[in-house]
Amino acid sequence: MFTPDTDVALQPDPFLPALYCVASVRRDLGDTVTIELLPKHGARPDFTPGQFNMLYIPGVGEAAISMSGHASESPGYLHTIRDVGAISAALTHVATGAQIGVRGPFGAGWPMRQAEGRDVLIIAGGLGMAPLRPAVVGILANRTRYGRVSVLAGSRNPNDILYREEVKDWRQRLDLDVLVTVDRADVDWRGNVGVAPMLISRAAIDPGNTIAMVCGPEVMMRVTADMLLHAGVPAERIYLSMERNMKCAIGLCGHCQFGPGFVCKDGPVMRLDQIAHLLAVREI
Repeated sequence: MFTPDTDVALQPDPFLPALYCVASVRRDLGDTVTIELLPKHGARPDFTPGQFNMLYIPGVGEAAISMSGHASESPGYLHTIRDVGAISAALTHVATGAQIGVRGPFGAGWPMRQAEGRDVLIIAGGLGMAPLRPAVVGILANRTRYGRVSVLAGSRNPNDILYREEVKDWRQRLDLDVLVTVDRADVDWRGNVGVAPMLISRAAIDPGNTIAMVCGPEVMMRVTADMLLHAGVPAERIYLSMERNMKCAIGLCGHCQFGPGFVCKDGPVMRLDQIAHLLAVREI
């Protein structure tokens, strides 16, 4: 059975949506926005990087969306959402001032405390940068607690790089190593071409003293996990953010069952040594 060892913060009543107001909407890409949600009443529950909320639009439905902001950045929540279905389409078209329901936070997050004193390798594929961004922000806010930190970010093409301006700012820092790659370059691209895992060999880390945090398409995470193991990063220090169809968010409905556990409750962040045998089986 899974034994999450990452940070967890819990919503007092997991079944009851709280009312939140859309304070701002920022369009990041053609199909992707970041919204800030502020509670209508009281204070929002605390949360840790890597957790998620269930966002509810009346008459449309509810979807699990990862936190894309650190708790220190807003008195509410930041969520980066891509238009890939009916519910996410509605969420990407909300207007400032609109009200939506929020349940959460849920799940196990990134191992921020376990990473202290170690090198940290953050590997993101596409929209996988959204759940990882709070970890980067948290590390930079407490930079002296961590060793060398590398961020490897992959995108389909230069126009799809998420948080483009913020990534540029990260690349200017002397205490952070940032490498960006694209699957398909255009005539103006002067950077790396290929998938994010191919950058692992260039990361300035000590594999034996590294914690890796990985989020992206599942096939990308499988390849990344194999390459991290080959590079010498122990399986028990490789963390993946898994994605499944989540409904109840507390492990009751079974929609997100993953082997003997549930992604909503035992994850979404899981250790490779606990799930490697499941990753090897397709359609789980």
